[in-house]
Amino acid sequence: MKLHDEKLRALGLAVIQVETQAIAALAEQINEQFVLACKLMFACKGRVVVTGMGKSGHIAGKIAATLASTGTPAFFVHSGEASHGDLGMITAQDVVLALSNSGETEEVITLLPIIKRLGVPLIAMTGNPDSSLAKFSTAHINVAVEQEACPLGLAPTSSTTAALVMGDALAVSLLEARGFTRDDFALSHPGGSLGKRLLLRVSDMMHIGEQIPSVQESAFISDALLEMTEKKLGMTAIVNAQGQVSGIFTDGDLRRMLSKNLNIHTTSIMEVMTPQCAVIKADILAAEAMQIMERKKINALIVVDDELRAVGALNMHDLIRAGIV
Repeated sequence: MKLHDEKLRALGLAVIQVETQAIAALAEQINEQFVLACKLMFACKGRVVVTGMGKSGHIAGKIAATLASTGTPAFFVHSGEASHGDLGMITAQDVVLALSNSGETEEVITLLPIIKRLGVPLIAMTGNPDSSLAKFSTAHINVAVEQEACPLGLAPTSSTTAALVMGDALAVSLLEARGFTRDDFALSHPGGSLGKRLLLRVSDMMHIGEQIPSVQESAFISDALLEMTEKKLGMTAIVNAQGQVSGIFTDGDLRRMLSKNLNIHTTSIMEVMTPQCAVIKADILAAEAMQIMERKKINALIVVDDELRAVGALNMHDLIRAGIV
């Protein structure tokens, strides 16, 4: 069969249109049953146990992961494995969220008597309000779709997308209800660039002590150049006798100075430094420091305490090495 570019684009667009319509129709299902489901999960003293089979199982796993990362303790149990021992993971303190588009998936239905015996609330997410699973549930969320995006009407496409979106709606609603913050999110995502952006602070990465490039107000340009060369941060702080920052001298200041034919051995650094320079505190997020650099179009910052004394320094290369950029 010959592939035609326009035909492929048309097919792809048709899938997106069908699934978009399916998602839009979900708005009608944000009703009292959705609210009840949220309340059941919010009041849960244990964990939300999410289960499903086949494609619904894959979606259930993602929903469990999203719940867990947004403040609602949750884990996934494969419905087929549950009746062979994994059901022991469910306690009387838990809530079960079961996914089945038909609402008649045998492996899921098999679990219902055990769930009833445990007295565990059951939230069902199905595409059939008249199904066995829906009727057995404490709360039923209808995620029925008018049609699958698959032209054969066989492959779960729109139905799995609808279930995934509804799972996100539950997770985010609970996130807001719990007052879940950026710091809470960071604690559950310590790895990768996201965790670094949310957790790393300037104090975790700044140069301190003898590593801070610094010269006195009485220094000459040559002294500042030697300090910059030794500390290799592309700048040096200019400080007064109390250690308070008076200004900064950077590679950019050096380039601008060269056109003035100044004697670097006799010219005071105060004549060429940038006064009232940008400074930051050690406790701010490294990502905020990066934003300041980008906004002010600078490559380095001096870290100061409450008395404006230099306590650290960092530059864009430090942020890059830390994975913030």
